Amino acid sequence: MDLVTQTLGDDGVLLIALNRPDQRNAIDDAMTEALRAAFERAAVDAAVRAVILSGEGTAFSAGGDLSRFERDWDPRDFRHESHKLTQLISAVERLEKPTVAAINGVATGAGTQLALVCDVRLMAPGARFIYREGRLGIIPSHGGVTRLVKLIGLARARDVILGGEEVSAEAALAHGMVTALADDVVAAARERVALMLERSPQAYAAAKRLLWLAANVDLESGMVAEGLAQSALIGTPEHKEAVWRRSSS
Repeated sequence: MDLVTQTLGDDGVLLIALNRPDQRNAIDDAMTEALRAAFERAAVDAAVRAVILSGEGTAFSAGGDLSRFERDWDPRDFRHESHKLTQLISAVERLEKPTVAAINGVATGAGTQLALVCDVRLMAPGARFIYREGRLGIIPSHGGVTRLVKLIGLARARDVILGGEEVSAEAALAHGMVTALADDVVAAARERVALMLERSPQAYAAAKRLLWLAANVDLESGMVAEGLAQSALIGTPEHKEAVWRRSSS
């Protein structure tokens, strides 16, 4: 059985689904590698225009497989292994194509991080985020604390991480962790992707990178980057064609 299923539609939308439903799509080393390969393909395959990420079965992802915590780790070895999962999550975040998380069920740990780094996050009403790291004597990692603060602000991030263990779909929407709720998250994700693909691919990629940059640099640096990106986009065929269409209509 493939740990990650991939279905590429005629519209160029690649559906990537975590496929360990009997383990609530927990992410072990093999799944990490399979996901890495899937997103590497998405990055370099011109036939792939956008990605929807979801889970098979009733869960989105139970996060990192708990079996990895059942051994005595040398801290250096643990950091080396953990970095593989961190790199995967960063690769999803930096993919310069539209990404939508279709959160069909429970997400926790690294599964939550995979969902939150997508451009748009749609959640089923019965789904929820679970923050139980504290009960295991650990913390949300792979950017789980820092990215959450950047996404929803310090006060709300405190409520999520230091407050209750579970965040319902409705609460996640109110906090800004997800974009919208939908009964059929994959179908809703396809509708959202269709809108995202109306943008120029080059302009979308630039805007996505600039949004990431804006959360990490000062205003002046951000404006310099915007100017450089705009000066490159102004000469693209997509921009010239769009201006010609508007002037001809």
